[in-house]
Amino acid sequence: MAFVLSLLMALVLVSYGPGGSLGCDLSQNHVLAGRKTLRLLGQMRRLSPRFCLQDRMDFAFPQEMVEGGQLQEAQAVSVLHEVLQQTFNLFHTERASAAWDTTLLEQLRTGLHQQLDHLDACLGQVMGEEDSALGRTGPTLAVKRYFQRIHVYLQEKGYSDCAWEIVRVEIMRSLSSSTSLQEKLRMMDGDQNSP
Repeated sequence: MAFVLSLLMALVLVSYGPGGSLGCDLSQNHVLAGRKTLRLLGQMRRLSPRFCLQDRMDFAFPQEMVEGGQLQEAQAVSVLHEVLQQTFNLFHTERASAAWDTTLLEQLRTGLHQQLDHLDACLGQVMGEEDSALGRTGPTLAVKRYFQRIHVYLQEKGYSDCAWEIVRVEIMRSLSSSTSLQEKLRMMDGDQNSP
């Protein structure tokens, strides 16, 4: 059984990229899904951010690490996966369900889940080629700490409407920043797939 699963996974990975490349292929569909996620977060707005100015917080998104040119492909995929996974976890709580329109929230969760499924395959590919400890060090760890600050903030603010609004805007910012990382990954894959 394990051999069959390994064989199936190998076939999926080989056929995943253009021309059978083992590189992580972030297709245009993945980028479009990211844009849809941002649109949904925009539609979820319930309060004017100006109403919540007293609740503003600098969560210190590790932008230089995420957008920096020194990330290798495995690190970049790991960071992007972590941002999406932590965003999914944040909006997949009972407290989030109480705070947001359930239809928009479910669409957001579904879109994030689809992006994560795609990145899971990429992460498996590049982590097989690179150090499996990447998730516990460097940029990925910085992203985990960033989201931990968001969770602590929500708890301290009692999951108020303003706290959720501040977090919604913050997540939009972090997801926007991660789009440049997606583009970098697409360019890396293009370089690998060129003759």
